[in-house]
Amino acid sequence: MKIYQSRSFEKKIKKMSKQEKNELDREIRRIAEDPNIGEEKKGDLRGVSVHKFELKTKQYLLAYRIVDGDLELVMIGPHENYYRDLKQYLKNR
Repeated sequence: MKIYQSRSFEKKIKKMSKQEKNELDREIRRIAEDPNIGEEKKGDLRGVSVHKFELKTKQYLLAYRIVDGDLELVMIGPHENYYRDLKQYLKNR
């Protein structure tokens, strides 16, 4: 299974500290091992799953989808306005 990052995902990762990146890598490995770990969304976000996890004291959401057996990391961010931004990002792709 290959893991791909979207442009949006890459930009957010660049701003993270090394410790945050290490924690994120652990969560990505968990998703790669069990893609059903996240909650699959409905409606406009059909086909996208979201995994929630704690990073320091904030809850982060990581949107991903499985495409041809590969893992695509779509977007990461805190909960505030997350789904609105995710819908907008997917619509503009």
